[in-house]
Amino acid sequence: MNGPRGAAPRAVRSAPAPRRRTRQCLPRAGCVLAVCAHPDDESFGLGAVLAAFSGQGARVRVLCFTHGEASTLGQTSRSLGEVRAEELRAAAAVLGVEHAELLSYPDGNLAGVPEGELAELAGDALIDVDLMLVFDQGGITGHPDHCQATAAALLAARRHQLPVLAWALPEEVAAQLNAEFGTTFAGRPESELDIVIDVVRARQRSAIACHASQAGDNPVLWRRLELLGASEHLRWLT
Repeated sequence: MNGPRGAAPRAVRSAPAPRRRTRQCLPRAGCVLAVCAHPDDESFGLGAVLAAFSGQGARVRVLCFTHGEASTLGQTSRSLGEVRAEELRAAAAVLGVEHAELLSYPDGNLAGVPEGELAELAGDALIDVDLMLVFDQGGITGHPDHCQATAAALLAARRHQLPVLAWALPEEVAAQLNAEFGTTFAGRPESELDIVIDVVRARQRSAIACHASQAGDNPVLWRRLELLGASEHLRWLT
């Protein structure tokens, strides 16, 4: 998940007291398409939800618009875009993804690609799909690539009259991360969260491990998972 990793954590690291929310079930879906910007978004962000959909029998696919070649993490003598493509394939298999399509739009400049062009490609991937899964509007971290991927997915969904479910963060988790790391996470108040599910993170953590180039030096990721515990939060966009 490309985005601000932030500075060294501050001394105060106590988690906010979690609010009691009613646990719900994921909607039933025959085939789910996750649309994201970078290799690792499907694991770092959506991993627990995709594993849950796969676990309840849904066919799961991923459409990723960039190779993530602009990341400042995991620099090697090999092309980082090639490395991250391999990592995506491995992570997708762990999460139960039946097909992961990786496009070659410029990492860090996805917002410069016409939204309609990206929406056409998302629409082409919607054969047999009855639900789309995306990052929340605002991109979770504010990353323009995340925002553009979600906007394109929404446009494609409206054209094809499909529901869109967004992965979101509760506002207290976002606020805690921002206080500790100086990041720019955007959270949602409880009134804007439509679904809260219990998750088992074992498959997500295994998928994250596949993205070795990005997961090692990433304290914000591990702290986010710690704060979320065994819960994920979702909201309907359409």
